[in-house]
Amino acid sequence: MTETTQIPDDSRARRNVIVLVMAQAILGAQMPMMFTIGGLAGQSLAPNPCLATLPISLIVLGSMLAATPMSALMQRFGRRAGFLTGAGFGATGTVVAAYGLYQQSFVLFLMGSLLTGVYMSAQGFYRFAATDTASEAFRPKAISLVMAGGLAAAIIGPQLIKVTAEAMIIPFLGAYVTMVVLNLGGAFLFAFLDIPKPPRPAHDAPRGRTRRELITTPRIAVSVICATVSYMLMNLVMTSTPLAVVGCGYAPGNAADIVTSHVLAMYVPSFFTGHLIARYGVEKIMGIGLFILACAGVVALQGVELGNFFAALILLGIGWNFGFIGATTMLAASHAPEERGRMQGLNDLIVFGGVTLASLASGGLMNCSGGSPEAGWNAVNLAMAPLLALAGGALIWLVLRPSDATEGTS
Repeated sequence: MTETTQIPDDSRARRNVIVLVMAQAILGAQMPMMFTIGGLAGQSLAPNPCLATLPISLIVLGSMLAATPMSALMQRFGRRAGFLTGAGFGATGTVVAAYGLYQQSFVLFLMGSLLTGVYMSAQGFYRFAATDTASEAFRPKAISLVMAGGLAAAIIGPQLIKVTAEAMIIPFLGAYVTMVVLNLGGAFLFAFLDIPKPPRPAHDAPRGRTRRELITTPRIAVSVICATVSYMLMNLVMTSTPLAVVGCGYAPGNAADIVTSHVLAMYVPSFFTGHLIARYGVEKIMGIGLFILACAGVVALQGVELGNFFAALILLGIGWNFGFIGATTMLAASHAPEERGRMQGLNDLIVFGGVTLASLASGGLMNCSGGSPEAGWNAVNLAMAPLLALAGGALIWLVLRPSDATEGTS
């Protein structure tokens, strides 16, 4: 009797990936919209120009605060419940932000932005949901494909801005009304999601490692550091980009086109990032991602021509893709199923905590350092250096250290 190799059946995982890709495309379209016009709308409402990017910072802060509760909710009630909750908060937040624009109230606009962050937190779990029913071989490809759904969002979101931003008497109000519709319509997709609820653990079931034990595991620690730095740098630069482009004399339409090119660069590589990770190893792809992020900063510092903005933001998107998908893949393979809820929530708490700081720093660096938009833009890009040194150093340390067979993996 000959022994045959069993090929895992990923048909359910592939169906779930299709649903998540569509959710990323439709619901995710609001994210490039918010990041393009959030700072510009904030600048029109804020009492001080240094606070222009505060609405974007509060979106990220809301995401950070929601990460642990959202992970716990999904661990107990399933992914569908969590994603529907996120879409509900997204609709509520954009209604409040729209009302803030109507009333010309910066405080209301900020409150809406904070509520919208809960949606952003839920969206961050799409990539983890893609792995729930996937085999180990399909896992990196599943993550990449779901992230690739952002490609459609990158096209849809900025184009919706061009159509809706000036559609009403109050600037940007039409765009926020459109985001309400995206949340309400996109929520219906989750009826087709087929991910079983996590079983209630038996009394004697393994509980896994504590959060402290997890975060001090070398591969987990390095994956969290690299994910955080990749996302921080992407947010730091992208948040300031519309302000820098308009401040340097270009039109808001130019800013929307540059953000479109950036978001396309974030997601187009996802069609092959998973294959590259499977072929060359996750550490090499993460290292290449950090190097490309450094190149983005160098290009941005060469001048403020439109070509520089386009090239820097394209490199920024590619670097984020390799660094963040690589770190997510490393993390997903470094914890056991019973540790999923606490580790994924902890990861996103740290990641979006860092992104919140980057977003807050972005507005201050852009508008309050130096006497011109050019000086502010240079300050933003120079701030990338210490974070790149941290992530690069951590990754080099992981590669050079002796392998430890006792490290937990899924």
